[in-house]
Amino acid sequence: MKAVSYRTFGGADVLEYGELPDPRLGPDSVLVRVKAAAVNPVDWKAREGYLGTLLDPVFPVVPGWDMAGVVEQAGVAVTEYAPGDEVIGYVREDMLSRGTFAELVAAPVRCLARKPAGLSWAQAAGLPLAGLAAYQSLVRAAHTAHGETVLVHAAAGGVGSLAVQIAKALGARVIGTASEPNHAFLRELGADPVVYGKGLDERVRALAPDGVDVIIDPVGKQALRTSKGLLKDGGRLVSVVDHTVVARGGSYVFARPDAADFAALTELVESGALTVPIAEVFPLEKAALAHELSQAGHARGKIVVEIG
Repeated sequence: MKAVSYRTFGGADVLEYGELPDPRLGPDSVLVRVKAAAVNPVDWKAREGYLGTLLDPVFPVVPGWDMAGVVEQAGVAVTEYAPGDEVIGYVREDMLSRGTFAELVAAPVRCLARKPAGLSWAQAAGLPLAGLAAYQSLVRAAHTAHGETVLVHAAAGGVGSLAVQIAKALGARVIGTASEPNHAFLRELGADPVVYGKGLDERVRALAPDGVDVIIDPVGKQALRTSKGLLKDGGRLVSVVDHTVVARGGSYVFARPDAADFAALTELVESGALTVPIAEVFPLEKAALAHELSQAGHARGKIVVEIG
């Protein structure tokens, strides 16, 4: 199969496009012909070796945890899917090895869901990780309620743009931080935009004088350090990138595959409450450019590579 992989940690230039052996199919997995795979910040962080304390690498590593495609073969124990089924997947193993930037992926059933109707292959590939991170942050960790005010950092990005829409669907008011060129985009999603950076506290307080109920942090660093003072008493701070949030009294969410959460995301998509904004689509052989765009940190929506 054609795939992108890396044999050592490093910059985007370590990514190689070429032939790798087809994956073996386990009894509880299905073989998926991948149509598209999404890029997430965790991909380039893994490529540069920043996840060394969490996940052991088995080189060559195929990057990518998100994908959308068509089932070609089902494992002997699989009853949930059959050849021809269109699926999405958050295919994360407990090591860095067999990712989704490949023509074929052997995906455990627990990592899969049926592709929501109405999404393109690129949009479907962009939903799993970012959608689960946003949903699990807002619903599982923060227990966001109707009428509350939610502040979403980096609201024009992959996780942020989905978190805005999910929070709106939950009946919350949303304030989103973004650079000024992305403010019209945030208004289209239903958020009140504010510029991030110096003076953020004052700008958020101008919109929510009593503070906010929930803060979703897909950024870490300065955004996390300044967030605590913007919460109301009893407010909830959730980060999907920085586990030190726990020491600040918040919650850390490392997205995990979950059938019920996949079903909730699908329902939101098919009801029209949630879509997946696409920043740019690259061919598989240009995966290095996709990684570089993600690493720059200014993409509006999801970055995707097309494969099939």
